[in-house]
Amino acid sequence: MSVRADVVAPIDGLVVAYGDVHDPARVSELVGQYALSTADVVDRVVTCAHAARTGWAALTAAERGEYLLRAADAVERDLGPRAELLTREQGKVLWESKLDLGGAPALLRYYATLAPSIDEERVTVDARGTTIVRRRPMGVTVLIVPWNYPVYLCLMGLAPALMAGNPVVVKPSEFAPLALTQTLAAISAELPPGVLTVVPGTGAEAGTALVSHPLVRKVVFTGGTTTGRTILRNAADTVKSVSLELGGNDPAIVLDDAVLDDATIREIRRSVYTCTGQVCFNIKRIYVQRGIYREFVNRFQAAVDELAVGRGLDPRAAIGPLNNRRQFDSVERLLDDTRRSGASVTVLGRKVDAAAWDEGYFMLPSVVTELPHAHGLVAAEQFGPTVPIVAFDDEAQATAWANDTEYGLAASVWSADVDHALTIARNVESGSVFVNSHRVGSSDQTMPFGGMKQSGLGRNHGTWAIDECMELQAISHRADTSAFPGPPDI
Repeated sequence: MSVRADVVAPIDGLVVAYGDVHDPARVSELVGQYALSTADVVDRVVTCAHAARTGWAALTAAERGEYLLRAADAVERDLGPRAELLTREQGKVLWESKLDLGGAPALLRYYATLAPSIDEERVTVDARGTTIVRRRPMGVTVLIVPWNYPVYLCLMGLAPALMAGNPVVVKPSEFAPLALTQTLAAISAELPPGVLTVVPGTGAEAGTALVSHPLVRKVVFTGGTTTGRTILRNAADTVKSVSLELGGNDPAIVLDDAVLDDATIREIRRSVYTCTGQVCFNIKRIYVQRGIYREFVNRFQAAVDELAVGRGLDPRAAIGPLNNRRQFDSVERLLDDTRRSGASVTVLGRKVDAAAWDEGYFMLPSVVTELPHAHGLVAAEQFGPTVPIVAFDDEAQATAWANDTEYGLAASVWSADVDHALTIARNVESGSVFVNSHRVGSSDQTMPFGGMKQSGLGRNHGTWAIDECMELQAISHRADTSAFPGPPDI
């Protein structure tokens, strides 16, 4: 059954065209449609959100938290059908879609617990007078959401923005708008009119109109670095606050004392191939100390060879197809270039349904060896089911190579000596560095998450995410200003 992602807005009379969403496992199959919101639609939605800002901001954080708790209850209904819909539009296996959607109520409830700290004011009274330092909402906040984990990544920005007192407008990705729009419609129904609106559409039209709209005060974007640069430029004319979680070229450093048991090997495999490699902070390159390099490669390749690739709704599949033709072609070109360079590309795994293989964007996992650190694949954010493994001689070399990138989103160090691994982690130029893990769940909502260098601006998770959505305000009364240095009387 085909479904639609329409504009979720407190206004009537919106007439828009629609784009198609196809199943990446069966590209001929129409899953649904999404509204192609125009700049006029964006203007009307943002104007309504702007009108709603005063009433939403006037509530206490505890009152806003009560709204979020009711919304969490609402989105828990019908999670099963929405997970199947998400798999059909995005391609990933069903357990990943359930994890993606299950994060929505969890995040809403978590941020509701932070209410007591949001309204706190720091008041200083001394001989000079009174100073009050407080936080206040920014205003209309726009979230532009990616297609790999659309629901969870949206809620990572949405929940703190709402708790901060901002009305929010969300633009889903045109590659996975359906389950997210249904989820947000359920949340919006529990909130006052205008506080949460969904505006499906393309980045070129709806996204550009949102980012450049003069009434929008905050933009939160998760996606590619190139698009992030464009958003910064478009937001500059109206001097908006912008938070960006961008691309990564995330390294794993495996020291020679790492425990190469099945649990470790499978943990690293999970870190590379979850969501068919289409996770912003998945491991993108593996550096292994030379003394254990061959053992690691052999064990890792054997583990990757266990993976079955198929339709996400098929319980036999460990990973699904790539999400879209553009991403599929990008990874294919990268692998072709790698083969031509003389590196060894070992294709592994098996096809769940060989007869239907060419009906979708399926790709078997691969492992690349016999290539130097300077190779193009090592420098790339491949965002697909392949990973290079490079040998290193000492820790200084591994750290230097890990830092030799324009990115700095996440990294990991693998060692039996946790204290030593923590020491190495301190020298890695990355927003997050994990020890003996590196996957969804390694960074939870209580710790800051975001990138260094060209991997982004700002931090998500916890109170840091709320801080990103609020302005600091100082209110001062000075009882006697006569003693203050200043200009002569004028």
